[in-house]
Amino acid sequence: MSRSSTRRVAIAGLTAVAAALALPALASSRRALARMTDGPFYPPRKWREAWPDQDADLSRVQRGERVLTAQGEHLGLEGSVVDTQGRAIDGAEVEIWQCDAFAHYRHPNTEPTNDRVDEGFQGFGATRSAAAGAYRFRTIKPVPYPGRTPHIHVKIRHASFGELTTQLFIAGDPGNARDGLWRWLSRDDRAALEMALLAAPGDSGLRWLVRHDLVVPA
Repeated sequence: MSRSSTRRVAIAGLTAVAAALALPALASSRRALARMTDGPFYPPRKWREAWPDQDADLSRVQRGERVLTAQGEHLGLEGSVVDTQGRAIDGAEVEIWQCDAFAHYRHPNTEPTNDRVDEGFQGFGATRSAAAGAYRFRTIKPVPYPGRTPHIHVKIRHASFGELTTQLFIAGDPGNARDGLWRWLSRDDRAALEMALLAAPGDSGLRWLVRHDLVVPA
């Protein structure tokens, strides 16, 4: 083989390698989270304005100089907001809401009430994804209530895709199989919405840690 032919083969080989290196961007394509309804207990913004705080730590409520701590098993929920092509979405508004350890939602339709209520649980929290799409919440492990398996509601907003509302479920929870909304989901959708609970580091003050990316439409 001539020197020029050898060079052409080498260039062709490098081109093939470069093309192969470009493939992971396509291979990283993921399934967007299944869209679900707000449900009956999404707290209206006007009503939330009277709350003590609405930050990303649902496990503590500031009442004047007092700090009330939520009952239940404290859980850290973190990950990244990414689109179906694996690209990070920065500046996305992320909201979560769930019932407290006594299965009570903070909502104008549930309060006032004579039922037991955890005043140390915020019930609703909001944050924005960071430059690399990262988000983080501190909350409690969700508990069941009549008719529903444990879950956390999630709402994500961004100019690139609009708004997406969904729910996160505990992987392997026995209540999932009896939950009507869970049964409505496809197998692939379920896999994208299952939270794997990991034991949190001892110095974190948490019982559980969940790392779960929120995948939105591209």
